[in-house]
Amino acid sequence: MSHLKLFFLALSFYTRLPAPKNQDYSQLPQASIYLPLVGWVVGGLTGLCFYLATMLWAQTTAAILALIAGILLTGAFHEDGFADVCDGFGGGYDKQRILEIMKDSQIGAYGALGLVLLMSLKISLLSSLPATSVPFILFAGHSLSRLQPLLLMHHYDYARIHNSKGSAAAYKPSTKELFFASTFAVFPLVLLPLQCGLAIPFIFLVNWRLGCYFHRHIGGYTGDCLGTCQQMAEVVFFLSISALWTFI
Repeated sequence: MSHLKLFFLALSFYTRLPAPKNQDYSQLPQASIYLPLVGWVVGGLTGLCFYLATMLWAQTTAAILALIAGILLTGAFHEDGFADVCDGFGGGYDKQRILEIMKDSQIGAYGALGLVLLMSLKISLLSSLPATSVPFILFAGHSLSRLQPLLLMHHYDYARIHNSKGSAAAYKPSTKELFFASTFAVFPLVLLPLQCGLAIPFIFLVNWRLGCYFHRHIGGYTGDCLGTCQQMAEVVFFLSISALWTFI
């Protein structure tokens, strides 16, 4: 399958944007390396939404509208995984119970609280950064954060080994594929001050600790864990940029 077809396959699965019909979803695992490029699309559109919103409303309102745009574009794909992980690891006491809770479609107290705190933190950070830079920060954040699930997939095994539809889609990106994805993930940083590159080690550190935590408790990762890695990487990027901006 060509690179363009793989990209559109990833775009159709990870977003609600229109894409060519008759996609070959058996190739979806290989298409996952285009996640950072999907981040270009989502980050670019949410950044544009923020920019246009600041022409009419306060920056906090623009930040909320940009986050709403991102949720509409992706169908809350990653946020849903984050909520499931909060419920599973918050309420589960062993691997089997954690996996059972994460598979439940209903959201619990841990998931609800986690989402409220996560979205509140994003709104606070995007509201405090210079408005002229926020569109580029959103663009870079969405791209860079989507590299982290690929790193988790590379280093760990899929945790649901029995009776799981998702286990058939478990995929280990090669080092070459990770380098390919990393190029797209890091490139948007050229639009920001050079010091913003210092945010990268913090993102990788948090992602590494998350991977260790998941591996210790459930022996690997699930799709919900991947969504959580993306969300955590995004908010850590915003936190790091906010802290670094005092020196820019």
